[in-house]
Amino acid sequence: MSDPLAVIAELPGVQEAVADVRKAVDRLYGHRVLRRKSPEVSARSALHGARASAAIEGVDVPLEAVPEATDPVLQGALRVSAELGRLGATWRTAPRQVLARLHTLAAVGLIEDGELGRPRTADEAPDPLGVGAAPGAAETVARVDGLVDLVTGGSKAPALVAAAVVHAELAVLRPFGTADGIVARAAERLTLVEFGLDPKSLAAVELGHLELGTAYPESLRAYLTGTREGMTTWVRHCASAVELGVREATAICESMQRGG
Repeated sequence: MSDPLAVIAELPGVQEAVADVRKAVDRLYGHRVLRRKSPEVSARSALHGARASAAIEGVDVPLEAVPEATDPVLQGALRVSAELGRLGATWRTAPRQVLARLHTLAAVGLIEDGELGRPRTADEAPDPLGVGAAPGAAETVARVDGLVDLVTGGSKAPALVAAAVVHAELAVLRPFGTADGIVARAAERLTLVEFGLDPKSLAAVELGHLELGTAYPESLRAYLTGTREGMTTWVRHCASAVELGVREATAICESMQRGG
């Protein structure tokens, strides 16, 4: 199978999800505010996304309180978000290096410095989302190798499909054993940018996953079944998360248009 992502893209229900997301993103990119202020919208979206990603991990800080917050999980999410723009060019060629960097940023204060960016060696990993036991360390390394091949392999699959698989694999493998959810959601956003769906990184997709509540871990468990239905459920969940992220970015544009 030369392009497994393209096979997923052909599953019933996935093509419709891809088309709906493309329309939503195109509408967002037509907003007049973005003609001059797309960097500011992207920065605000990144902040909202980082806060949401930390909230999924159990650190739910109101947006207005984020600047004064010191929790290491939130601080890690903020560092990761701030770095994404500098990692894009490397993601398609050296994703393993990018993942190590993301973990190094995300896990400061959560583990010893010498463990930052290093794959876990233990066969067990925490399961904060309750999706099920992670594979052992050796199997995880092998599957991360496969994920690297998918990212660098020049797939013709839509960005939504690639981003969904990247996210799911990292979320279920938990390759580092700490801050894996922060890394997984950041890698999803990075894939949406670098595979061309959201090149300006406007959609706060992390907020979409937060707003979808229990559907997030439930859809990951569906992905873990490996069935066609499970894959479709997960990709459609990610499509909904992107659409909610687009809605948030649109609200940011509207606020800026009003002078907010």
